[in-house]
Amino acid sequence: MRLLLGFFLLFSLSFLANGQSEIRGKVVDRLSQVPLEFASVAVYKTQDSLLVEGSITDPKGEFLIENVSPGTYFLKVSFIGYRTYSSPAFSLVKNEKRDFGALALNPDQLELEGVEVQGQKITSDFKLDKQSYSAENFEVAQGGSATDVLKNLPGMSVNGEGQISIRGTSGFVVMLNGKPVQGDPMLILGQLPANGIEKVEWISSPSARYDSEGKAGMINITTKKGITDGLYLQVNSRLGFPSVENYDNASTPRRYGADFNLNYLKGKWDFSLGASYQRNDLSGRRVGDVYTISGDTTTYFPSEGERSTDEINYSGRFTLGFNPDPSNSFSLGFYAGVRDKVRTADILYYDNHAEVNGQRLYTLQYFNANEQNRRGDFVLGSLDYAHVFANSAKLSTSFLYEYTMLGGPTINRNLGYPDMTQVYQDEYNTNDNPLNGWRVNLDYTFKPLSVGQLILGYQYRNLDHRGDFYYERKNNETGQFELVPEFSSKVDLKHLIHSAYFQLDKKLKKLSYGAGLRLETMDRDFNLQDRAGTLDTLYIYDYIRPFASANLGYQLKEGVQLKANFSQRVERTTTFKMNPFPEREHSETLEQGDPELLPEFINLVEVGVVKNWKDNSFYATGYHSRVKNLVNRVNTVYNDTILNRIYSNVGTGKSTGVDLGTELYPANWWKFFAGFNTYYYSIQGSFDDRPVNTFSWVYSFNLTSSFEVSPTVSIQASFNYLSKRVTAQGEDGRFYNPNLSVKKSWLDNRLTASLLWQNIDMGLLKSNEQRITTYRDGEFYTTTNYIYEVDVIVLNLSYSLNSSKNRSRFVKSEFGEKEF
Repeated sequence: MRLLLGFFLLFSLSFLANGQSEIRGKVVDRLSQVPLEFASVAVYKTQDSLLVEGSITDPKGEFLIENVSPGTYFLKVSFIGYRTYSSPAFSLVKNEKRDFGALALNPDQLELEGVEVQGQKITSDFKLDKQSYSAENFEVAQGGSATDVLKNLPGMSVNGEGQISIRGTSGFVVMLNGKPVQGDPMLILGQLPANGIEKVEWISSPSARYDSEGKAGMINITTKKGITDGLYLQVNSRLGFPSVENYDNASTPRRYGADFNLNYLKGKWDFSLGASYQRNDLSGRRVGDVYTISGDTTTYFPSEGERSTDEINYSGRFTLGFNPDPSNSFSLGFYAGVRDKVRTADILYYDNHAEVNGQRLYTLQYFNANEQNRRGDFVLGSLDYAHVFANSAKLSTSFLYEYTMLGGPTINRNLGYPDMTQVYQDEYNTNDNPLNGWRVNLDYTFKPLSVGQLILGYQYRNLDHRGDFYYERKNNETGQFELVPEFSSKVDLKHLIHSAYFQLDKKLKKLSYGAGLRLETMDRDFNLQDRAGTLDTLYIYDYIRPFASANLGYQLKEGVQLKANFSQRVERTTTFKMNPFPEREHSETLEQGDPELLPEFINLVEVGVVKNWKDNSFYATGYHSRVKNLVNRVNTVYNDTILNRIYSNVGTGKSTGVDLGTELYPANWWKFFAGFNTYYYSIQGSFDDRPVNTFSWVYSFNLTSSFEVSPTVSIQASFNYLSKRVTAQGEDGRFYNPNLSVKKSWLDNRLTASLLWQNIDMGLLKSNEQRITTYRDGEFYTTTNYIYEVDVIVLNLSYSLNSSKNRSRFVKSEFGEKEF
């Protein structure tokens, strides 16, 4: 570590100024001291007010104007909704580097209330380092969760289980207002209401200053808040209509909820508060067919039955910001929530039988009553401080704590059929998986240098993820549940991570570049114990590894930018994927992990172009990713009627493809948003001493079309499609969903109502269903079609107070990580 710090010191002292004259500074809101992005800064001669040069501020509010000749000048700084600022005259001599520091603009309250915007509102922003999307772009997601917003974005897709993937990869980092989520990202996304989201940013190839975690990059979600003095309040409610389709489920699904977002800003203080409660049940069915082969005996057990979910989510969050002066800022954040999800799989195995040479040995019918309750509780707390020095250098610190509790029981009962009073087997397994995570960050941004902006940083992470797994089986003679030791265990997974990094970025008139290196040391201890007290084993894995990144951008001409990026990342393991003791999921399946599972290491290269013209935008990115130690869920035969699902390193996964996205305005009443991704995917390696060599083309697309019928009525239609995709032992079938939304507003857009028609099917399509198939020659074959509820009708109502003051600041992500 001392060698690394010495290298950083040598690196930072090696830069020499090149003598060019330049003007730099930062533009902020005078009341909140929030940086203003896209503010215009112009340099004029005092003699004849002739425009000499100009610039636009970046996301930090900073600007840089180079190659200015000696003379006497003044600055003009302007931004919509603010009064234009004119600086006093100043003289610039040869080779001078003039830093104006923070230039504060006063909000123009009259302009804010009276301005009428002409043209279209841009809701997406395709840049060299990230892609940003306004959540209001997707009315079909309103009333839902963050997951419903993400699945409409270019490059992103969702499968039948509701899992989000980016360019075919499910491992990604989630941040909330720039703060990382260390627990299950899908847990957070499922509980964050879509109504509370202002913007979503996707960074596909993060730089070294970001954490190394995440195969598919990072997603930062910015929640709604204001930047002008006053109160902003939004209240939303949601009510689902009765189900259209009948799936013969035991209970009727219920769908309703409410949430609110409040922001109050006054002078140096900024306070935000939000809460949400959502009930979102879904009906469905499952149709499966399985057979296993053992010697000359083949066992068949086809099945059909209920596959439904009852889900309740509720959460609360607040942030408190204090900016005593332009040089100091404090921020305190808190977010907590609970998810309670019950999956019911009551399945009839209607023709369980074994055959030898086509002759039946037996025939059995039985009913499997299976209920899996998964509960997730989490608490996130963060404290941040930043100080800007007189020379524009900046010191920032961040502390984050997270507690997450995942777990819940699974009840599995095999009963006779049609006489279900006969109990063949009654089993109960549960687990508690608490996660305690701490994270401390220290960053120092040097004063601007001629060759670029240099940042040095250090990060400490400590994660302790425990797991208590109990498996009990009822003794039919005594009526008591008894512990099954071979399925019960206790595990403790600890990660201790130190990271140090440097990042250098430079932006010129047409050229921008960045390069960074992150050196990470990780110590992983996995302690495994059985409940019989006969096993106590410690598995140790550690590494010292560099993670490099680089990016290059070039302004080819006005509105056209070229980009090239490279990054190295890692995806770590979880207790569930490392626990070798089987867990009973349902009648035909056990799941277990591998205590020596290796992390996945990822290299990503991408090149692309970004085009903006008038109100339209387009991007195209070609990419190639390589995942070493790829983790897949693979199957073996546990016995003649049970498959064992195992998480294993199966080899190397490669993806080569192209990602396209666009926002178009064919007419002033019509907006079209689209994303398309296609790639060639291959897996090469081995499992269980047998080769794995699979490949296929995969594609997905998301289409959203919005029509403004009148100033107060709009219609939006969307279509999300994911093609079939190979896995290590089979394939996942295609999955798609059409949706429709009609929105009406009153009271100058303060009150809105939207009617959503989700998963459109009408008995004509096969929406919201997916077939999963796995097989191994000579051992087993299984295929299951998951059929989820279609034609769901939901009504959303929303009321906003002082919506004109919700001129939300878009927080730029500084750090990112995800654990487990």
